[in-house]
Amino acid sequence: MDHAPLIATLYREEYGRILPTLIRVLGDFTLAEDALQEAFCAAVEQWPREGTPPVPRAWIIQVAKFRAIDRLRRGKRLEQKLTLLESACEGITASLESPSVIADDQLRLLYTCCHPSLSLDAQVALTLRTLCGLTTEQIARACLVPTPAMAQRLVRAQRKIRDAAIPYEVPDADELGERTAAVLTCIYLTFNEGYSATGGDALLRVDLCEEAIRLGRVAVTLLPGAARAEAIALLSLMILHHARRFARVARDGSLVLLDHQDRSLWQQEEAEEGRALLDEALRLGAHGQYATQAAIAALHLRARTAAETDWTQIVGLYDRLMTRAPSPIVALNRAAAVAMAQGAERGLAQLDELASKGVLGGYHLLPASRADLLRRLGRFAEARAAYREALSLTRNETERWFLEARLREVSRGDA
Repeated sequence: MDHAPLIATLYREEYGRILPTLIRVLGDFTLAEDALQEAFCAAVEQWPREGTPPVPRAWIIQVAKFRAIDRLRRGKRLEQKLTLLESACEGITASLESPSVIADDQLRLLYTCCHPSLSLDAQVALTLRTLCGLTTEQIARACLVPTPAMAQRLVRAQRKIRDAAIPYEVPDADELGERTAAVLTCIYLTFNEGYSATGGDALLRVDLCEEAIRLGRVAVTLLPGAARAEAIALLSLMILHHARRFARVARDGSLVLLDHQDRSLWQQEEAEEGRALLDEALRLGAHGQYATQAAIAALHLRARTAAETDWTQIVGLYDRLMTRAPSPIVALNRAAAVAMAQGAERGLAQLDELASKGVLGGYHLLPASRADLLRRLGRFAEARAAYREALSLTRNETERWFLEARLREVSRGDA
């Protein structure tokens, strides 16, 4: 039996649930993460030889506990930690059966990672690493930075938490506001990694999307006032995107672009919930990037066919987004919308301008977007070059298959 798929699934589904509780019990980020990593490594080595344990998650927790004890012993800190560790770890498995305990521990960890003494970049990276179990490379690609730089950022963030004795707790109500932006950013980047995975065979990681949505619901229940309005807007945005998940990948696993999706597969109940949440967020005064992006997503879902999409209004919303939360990614998406509303030539000119600035070097969707517009304009030789550039940058196999198919298409078109 090949145990790798089972262990990989267990890692994806349980890492972000087990680690927060281990951190609470051990009071040490590094110790908890190292122990849990070693437990999964032990599973890779032992399960093929000894067989799958009856309760895999309990096995991982137990091994992580013993690996933590071993590390404490080597560090000569066993006496002062062992009693606490033994008594607290007895309840870990039972605690992880309670959704409320899981949510509490994850929320504590979320706010610890988003402490104001850490930079926003460090907050986001640490949250993706500890709560979602993403690799350093995945986080680096999600944040558009080199992998070595991200590795250093993670080490510095964990050291800062340890040295500054940052408390593992949800802050008081009067401190929640200053921490909200980082918390919502972390949740949204988690969703984005699930919505369009930076690596691996699958385009979607539904488990991450659903985890981000669950964290978003928790944030909505916790945050007060204006912060709650922005959290509702983010929750709306994630649910509206998630409603299209079944149409985004064909039966054979291939990528399906928005204008070719079977809209009968869009989940209407979720779309209605997302629209209702957007209305609530706007009523409560949400006016930031999440409300604007949710409005764009709602317009896509409202169109019964691709031809009915109100691209002019979408461009206007991207204009608003560029004013309130400008970024190269927003500019890229706006250019794509301009191409639909005003023609491929106009959109391509904006993409070329963006490329000339060098701000999205290494991001495969920029050359992929250029390639698509060049293809539509019949400039096949240039399109081939752009598709090859995008292929050299993507790490996701589903996206790779799509780009290779398009490259073959433009090669035939130029024949």
